Amino acid sequence: MRPLHNHPTTNHPDLVVGLSSGDDAGVLRLADGRLMVQTVDYFTPVVDDPRDWGRIAAANALSDIYAMGGTPSTALQLIGWPRDKLSFDLLGEVILGGVAKLEEAGCLLIGGHSIDDPEPKYGFAVTGFVEPDRLTTNAGARIGDRLVLTKPIGTGIISTALKNGKAAPEVVAHAIEIMVELNAGAARAMAAIGVHAATDVTGFGLLGHLGEMLAASGVAAIVEHRAVPLIDGVRELAEAGIVPGGTGRNLIAAERFTDFGDLDSTDRLILADAQTSGGLLIAVAASKTLDLVEALTAEGTRVAAIVGEIVEDRPGTIDVR
Repeated sequence: MRPLHNHPTTNHPDLVVGLSSGDDAGVLRLADGRLMVQTVDYFTPVVDDPRDWGRIAAANALSDIYAMGGTPSTALQLIGWPRDKLSFDLLGEVILGGVAKLEEAGCLLIGGHSIDDPEPKYGFAVTGFVEPDRLTTNAGARIGDRLVLTKPIGTGIISTALKNGKAAPEVVAHAIEIMVELNAGAARAMAAIGVHAATDVTGFGLLGHLGEMLAASGVAAIVEHRAVPLIDGVRELAEAGIVPGGTGRNLIAAERFTDFGDLDSTDRLILADAQTSGGLLIAVAASKTLDLVEALTAEGTRVAAIVGEIVEDRPGTIDVR
């Protein structure tokens, strides 16, 4: 999460990852030497089906643990529900979807909290663990690394099209398949090969999360636009002007550190699209890139696309080609 400029940071000798680096989750060293990883995420409905919303919310929250190289262990459920407008039977369907996805991940639901809320919200606070030599942060990218992405992008645009009744059913179904997929296999592949840095691509979009990695690592990056995988139908929707407000804000932010060259406005928006339950963006040594691609493929990740590389240049900046 990107902290507010005046948000106080926490310092402690056992705090390994806190607010300062804008990483995916916090990490605390325990007395036995293990590292505890904690994160929280929740949001309003992104699809119509309540069980699918629950599944997506759970996969999205778990993703932060996987991005750090960890294994999720326990979860607390967070619910905001307009009790006078929507039935509790509907909420039950949401919960069934979320719990099913937690069970798939081997993560135990141990409690939670609910409030009466004018707008429905659902998500989880998740705790996981990682051995110190398996911890992967967003601050370790090195010059010469290749950037590998494990899911195609475009879920923000598709979710907005769905809300406006302009998304084809097959496009929505495909996007849901992608959003409910866990990043567990990608995390296992990272651990098996050994990578330098990783982050999951969610609300700040591909460029926003890459920008945070670059700033934390003190390096720059080249992104090969044509190598970035898109969900089928996304470009046509973006060309029709169906773009979420968050994506527009992401683009404004990304323009401060990205050179787009002659890339058109539609493709700029897609690269900044606010994702839900996106894939992992991994920085790996050039010599290990093909090994990582093979490991990701063996784990059944949706894609294993080499989308760019880490360069020296001006730290924190992206050159889109």
